[in-house]
Amino acid sequence: MSAYPLRAPAMSTPTVPLPAPFGHPAAIACERAAAELRSGRPLVLHEGTGARTAVLALDGATPASYAAFVAAAGAGVSLFVTGIRARVLGIDAPRGARLEVAGRHFDSLAALAYLPSEGAPPAWTSPTGLDAGAAEIARLGLLLPVLLVHDLEAAPSPFDACAQLSLQELAAGAAHANRDWELVVRTEVPLREVGPAQFVVFRGGVAQRDQVAIIVGQPDLTRPVPVRVHSSCLTGDLFGSLKCDCGDQLRNGLLKLAELGGGVLLYMDQEGRGTGIAAKLRAYGYQHAGMDTIDADALLGFGPDERRYEGAAAMLRGLGVNQVRLLTNNPAKVERLRATGIEVVGRMPVTGRITADNEGYLRTKAARAGHALDVDALIASLS
Repeated sequence: MSAYPLRAPAMSTPTVPLPAPFGHPAAIACERAAAELRSGRPLVLHEGTGARTAVLALDGATPASYAAFVAAAGAGVSLFVTGIRARVLGIDAPRGARLEVAGRHFDSLAALAYLPSEGAPPAWTSPTGLDAGAAEIARLGLLLPVLLVHDLEAAPSPFDACAQLSLQELAAGAAHANRDWELVVRTEVPLREVGPAQFVVFRGGVAQRDQVAIIVGQPDLTRPVPVRVHSSCLTGDLFGSLKCDCGDQLRNGLLKLAELGGGVLLYMDQEGRGTGIAAKLRAYGYQHAGMDTIDADALLGFGPDERRYEGAAAMLRGLGVNQVRLLTNNPAKVERLRATGIEVVGRMPVTGRITADNEGYLRTKAARAGHALDVDALIASLS
């Protein structure tokens, strides 16, 4: 029934942590856990010596793996959704909710997980701390935070052969990985209209992804350095999407750094405000139906901004930058970068063109996300 084994072999070899030179054991465990969920395989989360829960990310599941999960569980399978998604479903559960799925076909789960809500709220129960941990692993794997969950007894289980992760490992691994960034390569790349620049690649985080810092000109590191922390936007930065102003902010930010005599642009792999490209394009579909970007993300179980800045702070420190003047319209970004220990001594705006396609998006940023944008004044300045 399943494409992967759920039942442990008669003689299994205990998992032995890799020696420290190969990486922090907890960070390695987190990376493996995220990879398992992305690959559509179950994971067992536990509290060390107490409760255990088998989880399967709906975003990576198939009808066959769903059927295998239900068969292995026997009974007691629920669908965990975040508190944001619960509110969309009409459920008052800030910490999230477990939804009843007994007897449901795989295709019907989408109505509970990420489609617009219709009808009365489904039956639900309160989640556990392990459910929140599962949602965090899904986030690390850039998956929707919707998971099938099944609490395990102390007795042997078909899920015993699955990868195991404790909440302690999750906390320690994520914290360590956010501090452990390595400068991989640094090379000159002259940029059109900007001039001399250096591209510096850092590698780190739980998924060991490559992130890029672009050093424009010759910034003075003894003074606050102009910095733009730019989240990647495949559709806007590369393809010129008219739905946002990201491509304009990227190019205008680089030009502003050159105008100021030098600075740093961090190009962070945080597509869709940290939700990933797949979730971002799902949200685009809802926006075509008339929703704004915040409500579209809420349907998927995400908050208005899922980005994190520990990696950005580690990259700045790796470049010798501790004081910055931040190019952003988002006061929350200032505070979140300050929370990492970086001293932000000022903020400078960076804007793009306003079009009929992105005006609503920009107004949502100003009205609902607190961005310092006067859309009407910007429109007037262009007329």
